[in-house]
Amino acid sequence: MHLSWKKTFAIFFGGQVFSILTSFMVQFSIVWHLTVTTGSAAVLMIAGLCGFLPQALLGPFSGVWLDRWNRKMTMIVADSTIALFSLILGACYLLGEPGLGIIYAILAIRSAASSFHAPAFQAAIPLIAPENQLTRVAGWHQTILSFSSVIGPAIGIAAYSASSLGTVLLLDVAGALIANLMLVFVKIRQPKPQVVQAPSFAAEFRQGWEEFFAVKPIVTVTIATAIFGIAFMPLATLFPLMTLSHFGRGGYSASLVEAAFGIGMILGGAMLSVLATKWKDTAFMSVSLTVIGMTCVLSGIIPGSVFAGFVVLSFVMGAAAPLYNGPFMAMIQKSFEPEKLGRVISLVTSFTLLSSPIGLATAGPIVDKYGVQSWFLGSGVVIVLTGMLLLLKFQRK
Repeated sequence: MHLSWKKTFAIFFGGQVFSILTSFMVQFSIVWHLTVTTGSAAVLMIAGLCGFLPQALLGPFSGVWLDRWNRKMTMIVADSTIALFSLILGACYLLGEPGLGIIYAILAIRSAASSFHAPAFQAAIPLIAPENQLTRVAGWHQTILSFSSVIGPAIGIAAYSASSLGTVLLLDVAGALIANLMLVFVKIRQPKPQVVQAPSFAAEFRQGWEEFFAVKPIVTVTIATAIFGIAFMPLATLFPLMTLSHFGRGGYSASLVEAAFGIGMILGGAMLSVLATKWKDTAFMSVSLTVIGMTCVLSGIIPGSVFAGFVVLSFVMGAAAPLYNGPFMAMIQKSFEPEKLGRVISLVTSFTLLSSPIGLATAGPIVDKYGVQSWFLGSGVVIVLTGMLLLLKFQRK
């Protein structure tokens, strides 16, 4: 049994690696292409909203269907839909330059399909892996995500520079096809339906919220995650500005900071896989928030002459991130029955996605008035306090 689930999971997850990697390639390549061809911040903002808002808004509703449908087939259909529209957009670029309206529409459709694929993937994991291995599996997942976030953009920009955006999009189609082909050979048991009578969408939708609020530890951690997202998500766009305005460095130095953060994430995910059974999930999350918050605080007070120190802090910050994301998802997977998991994961995903625009809208005026270091310092204090409160709450229990 021990070897059996590992073999099944290797095939299941091995195929998804191709899809994850090519998705990162496409994501970065489209942003880069729009940057080069338009040079418009407004265009990039609209493209970003099209890329995540449909997933955030559909999440609370898509979970109901996820718990009704076969999760394996849901993943195949969702990934095939993403691949189809990547193919359409790729063909548009190979034939000529499509209008921005077409790009926005296809990004929104891809995001809508992701609102089914990502939760179905996470909800399928407990149907394959034993419960006592879910945190370790989350570590593997975080390692692959981190690796793809570093390697994907590099491969994507290389393919884009050597050929065109159309070629990169066709590679995304190939990644989805490989993922779906490997899924065909995986047997994933379908959880028993929760209701015998004819299902009511409204009743199941309401039940999903009730199930979520009934598990108080998950509600607490989700609130902490939303606070963390509001404070931390803007830093993704502020790292280059920090490098330029505070340290007076150029593009090479900015890429060095991004690489240090990404390599840290890879090692953090690997560390979680090794230490998965040593601590409780909430202990990992509390330590992660405390370390991330402290690195933000130090980044906010570091002198402009110590750029090497900022690179090291970025590495440590990246290494701590998987210690939160992985255990959080494992905690959810352990807390709910498989037939309810799709709704809960979709709800939580929507909450976390919607925290990003709130953080960005808040950070903009503060950074403009007080400087980029002010957000690093302030967000660091908020994150440290959140981590400490989380630790105290669960220690008391």
